[in-house]
Amino acid sequence: MITSNGAGKETRKKSITYFKFGLDLIMALTFVLFFNKQVLGGLTFHEMAGIGFAAAFLTHMGLNWRWIVRVTSKLFDRKLPLKTKFSYLLNLVLLLSMTFVIVCGLFISRVVFPALRVGNEPWFKVAHMSVAYLVLILVAVHIGLHWKWVVGVFQQIVRYRMKKPFPAMAAKLAAAALLVFGCYQIYTSNFAMHLRGVAQVAGFSTPSVHAGGRDGGRPEGFGTAASMQSKGEHGGFDRAGREGGFEGRGGGAGQNVFGVVGEYLGIMSVFIIIVYYLDQWLLKRNAARKKRRLQKAGPAGA
Repeated sequence: MITSNGAGKETRKKSITYFKFGLDLIMALTFVLFFNKQVLGGLTFHEMAGIGFAAAFLTHMGLNWRWIVRVTSKLFDRKLPLKTKFSYLLNLVLLLSMTFVIVCGLFISRVVFPALRVGNEPWFKVAHMSVAYLVLILVAVHIGLHWKWVVGVFQQIVRYRMKKPFPAMAAKLAAAALLVFGCYQIYTSNFAMHLRGVAQVAGFSTPSVHAGGRDGGRPEGFGTAASMQSKGEHGGFDRAGREGGFEGRGGGAGQNVFGVVGEYLGIMSVFIIIVYYLDQWLLKRNAARKKRRLQKAGPAGA
């Protein structure tokens, strides 16, 4: 009977883990599609999927509620690992920024809530787009910190375990290739310019003025409502022929779902890889320090 109960708990635990993995995968793929509002039916998909994404995000938080409560109660405990504290603060910032993006999206809705109009709509459009790029980085960092969990669950699902050392070499080569591909996507998508919009939205920097611009020298991305509409439904900061913000690379590329997924997953992969290998380096360094301390304490203790 005890064995039966134990097996039942293990099965439920595994089912929840698989559900979390599937939910997170769907959320990641859906989120990157938001960066091009021309895909899968255009603005209708963008807004309807946004509502579904908000519900999935709340579900994700609910599934991890016990961890949130447990870490909150021990947040100032010196025994709590720094990685856990960092992960907690990262999740808090991710929650606030994701909520901000969703709320801004509701304020500029054209399909789901067309009658909802609050305050300075052009500002909400720019804020919605700019902070979404920050969220992309935060999500990537979050995945990087939990990459071992991701790989472990995936191997359980496909029931395949890689044999060393060949997979380790293949993984490093794949990581290097993804870094090159992701850096290329960052460069061609003017990712840094979009991130600069976050500082402008927060008021930490002054919007840049481009001579001869469409707004007669008005700061780009912070123009009048008419100028914002001329740049596309959600405004934008991109000078390289992509001023419509969330529009993809021109008209044709905007319709390519796989192109959009590849582009933004490539960007995310840069931050995932950097965070993962940095985390591994820190773990090895801490383990080496602990080993040296034990070696020094050994003779004294003897």
